[in-house]
Amino acid sequence: MEDHTATRIEARPAPALRRYVGSYVGFDLRGFPAGVHCGPPGRVLTAVISLSGPLQVSAGVDDGSPVSRFGSVAGGLMRRSVAIRHDGRQKGVKVSLTPLGARAVYGVPAADFAHRLVPLDELLGALGVELVDRLLAATTWAARFAALDELLLRAVARSAGGDRVSQVRPEVAEAWRRLLAARGRVQVGAVAAELGWSRRYLTERFRDEVGLSPKTFARVLRFEHAHELATAHDPLPWAAVATVSGYADQAHLVRDWSEFTGRSPTAWRRGEVLLGTG
Repeated sequence: MEDHTATRIEARPAPALRRYVGSYVGFDLRGFPAGVHCGPPGRVLTAVISLSGPLQVSAGVDDGSPVSRFGSVAGGLMRRSVAIRHDGRQKGVKVSLTPLGARAVYGVPAADFAHRLVPLDELLGALGVELVDRLLAATTWAARFAALDELLLRAVARSAGGDRVSQVRPEVAEAWRRLLAARGRVQVGAVAAELGWSRRYLTERFRDEVGLSPKTFARVLRFEHAHELATAHDPLPWAAVATVSGYADQAHLVRDWSEFTGRSPTAWRRGEVLLGTG
């Protein structure tokens, strides 16, 4: 078997950013077989800055979606996995934002780029160009994370000056928090009633802000939980994964897994050469 190395360094952002940015992850993967890595749907908006050449990415796996090349890329919330083609080597930085943090960092609601992959500088402008240059010039992970703090704090200050952060409806923010806390195992109608809204009105307002309906976001959260269990070092059997993550049975897990990744659970595990490294 070919030798491979996987470096993964995680850091928390500056305290003033933590409402909007969940984490930074530096990664350096070498010596893996070439293939296609599935970036699954989840609760966060992901931005990736490559430090090893352009990323070859498509918004779908094994479905004929066109492949685009990005030096740095930002994605909205997705209903399906992003396909990242690689030659066995990847180095870069991944930034995870909350959907409600999109306004603070990018100055636009997450719904504006849901189901899409866009160049990072399309959202950040000159700050995005400067950020990439700073990360490429840095020689340590600590220096890269410090540059992220500085540039993203400047982005938040710029958005706050335009009064765009305050436009998130508090009811939408509370619905998002409740769905997150329950990992999707909550009735949307019950949440709407507790907020004093109809289910339809909550669905419309939530989709306008986040880009997914509350029901779809709940499904993504259940899938995300299942994906975490399936990528553990000692994964549970698929039937147990389904039960623990809130599916009625294994068949429902297989249905969602196939929809969100483009592959059955067993085919996904067999084809995912970077499993457990990202």
